[in-house]
Amino acid sequence: MTTAVMKDRFNREFRLTEERKSHVLQHPEMKGQLDKIKETLKDPDFIQRSKMDRDTLLFYKFYKKTPVGEKYLMVAAKLLNHHSFIITAFFTDNARKGENIWLKI
Repeated sequence: MTTAVMKDRFNREFRLTEERKSHVLQHPEMKGQLDKIKETLKDPDFIQRSKMDRDTLLFYKFYKKTPVGEKYLMVAAKLLNHHSFIITAFFTDNARKGENIWLKI
């Protein structure tokens, strides 16, 4: 099983396991979007803390061109001490409601 490691803007490492990658790719529009997932982690427009789970961060980046038009890419990642990992990623029109913890100036 191959696991990709991606870093966020704060140089924290997040694993993308084959199982989670399979989950993300269940959304047909996410095929071929791994570079955008990496870019969203590394250079997000803003980051929120999930209201459902305080250890989950939601990274958002707006893209004018996606397979489904102008959308935000949201990457949800679980931030743990030694085993941080990507939960899911998908395109969305709006950000979820959560605590803003970082905003690009």
